[in-house]
Amino acid sequence: MTSNLLASAVGRRKEAIAEVKFMRGTGQFIINDKPAQSYLNNQSSSLLAIKAPFEILTQSTGENQPAIFNFSEIDTIVNVQGGGLVGQSEAIRLGVARALCSLGKLETETPLEIRKSLKVKGYLTQDSRAKERRKYGLKKARKASQYHKR
Repeated sequence: MTSNLLASAVGRRKEAIAEVKFMRGTGQFIINDKPAQSYLNNQSSSLLAIKAPFEILTQSTGENQPAIFNFSEIDTIVNVQGGGLVGQSEAIRLGVARALCSLGKLETETPLEIRKSLKVKGYLTQDSRAKERRKYGLKKARKASQYHKR
């Protein structure tokens, strides 16, 4: 089974953690043992977000150069936990971009061009924003009860 594994990576966003694996197959995108469209409830923004790193690589190759990868022969298998659907889709996007970089190191002579094209678009940057913790004496992270003088 490990002979079919091409690359793997982890992506994180807020509370969501996504483990992305590229395997030889028929071009399917599977999230938690479901097709990507049914898992993400056909949300077009989330579907575009997780497929965006693939689009960059198909656009970055010119007409005189052959395609770097044949994505119709690569299955993307994702295990994702925690968070909401938007956070999960952003974690998947980061994991896919990282896995493409590691796949590029194995398959091509120019992995720096793949990394650079993904880095310029911001797909390799982890978004570190998270929910602020609740402080004692307050109702939420910053919300206090109303001050009254008398």
